[in-house]
Amino acid sequence: MRVLLVLLFLGLNVCPSSADEGKENVIMFWNLENFYDYTDAGTGESDTEFSPDGKRRWTSRRFYDKCRLIAKAIFWVGDRCGRIPDVIGVAEVENRSVLSRLLSSTGLRKYDYKVVHQESGDRRGIDVALMYRSDVFEIVSSSHVTPFYDGIRMPTRDILCVKLRRKPDGRVFDYVVNHHPSKFGGSKGSDLRREVVMRTLRSVCDSLCEASSSLPGYGGIIAMGDFNDTPDAAQFSLLDGALENACYELYRKGEGTIRYEGKWDLIDMFWVSPAVAGDCRAEILQIPFLMTRERKHPGEKPLRTYSGPRYLGGVSDHCPIILKLR
Repeated sequence: MRVLLVLLFLGLNVCPSSADEGKENVIMFWNLENFYDYTDAGTGESDTEFSPDGKRRWTSRRFYDKCRLIAKAIFWVGDRCGRIPDVIGVAEVENRSVLSRLLSSTGLRKYDYKVVHQESGDRRGIDVALMYRSDVFEIVSSSHVTPFYDGIRMPTRDILCVKLRRKPDGRVFDYVVNHHPSKFGGSKGSDLRREVVMRTLRSVCDSLCEASSSLPGYGGIIAMGDFNDTPDAAQFSLLDGALENACYELYRKGEGTIRYEGKWDLIDMFWVSPAVAGDCRAEILQIPFLMTRERKHPGEKPLRTYSGPRYLGGVSDHCPIILKLR
């Protein structure tokens, strides 16, 4: 196993690389937690904080160490699933450049991933993005939708919509990447913000269905993201009839993607069109080299890049999730 992981890390073709191999597509989502570049472009407090002279002492060495760990994790997924992920949605990335450098500086460059990204109006300067294997898919279109409340643009992440056509059979799916407002400042005060973004997501889904329902080979919608709430939250009822939670059984079993005070919570999820629900299976991945023991509670939690100002050398406080689509 150790030898195989080394080969994967080097980017050798251990996993199927052809679009025709395998009967499943593997879709991955991961909140990369503060994946900033290491330059201070003067665009805000967070940009300054994640720079060599900022509070985090975020250097090029630390940045590329994080790139290598992300790539190693993606190759680990390939070893587990029999193929490297075909589509990867990510959250908390500063710009397109961080993903371009991730792809060009690691063994991922062998897999011809393309990046879809759009700057949003988030206060922290972080966005969502999508990477897809261009040997497996071709892009049909992409767009981003900004949530508004009472005519005012919300200072949060836009919703990214990417329509991809699978090359072997022409099947088309809409991939929708989300990162909804957090509970910072208390859940009660943030409930309205998440409800507004959820209503925006519902509107996006209705529009995509109306526009694509007659498209030959159309498969449906696969929405993914960090929704910053658990599946039992009332706001998810807004998706009734449009999307189904592909992760609900994981939630029912007590599994989760983040861990706080010894308890797992599921806030990173896939939501899919009803027609897709019977053809997919979701998993939460606890990647061994990106987990660490909790100090005050039994068990492990994801290894972060920082704990406050202290550098830990991990990737994120979120576990990645995957969806296997037949």
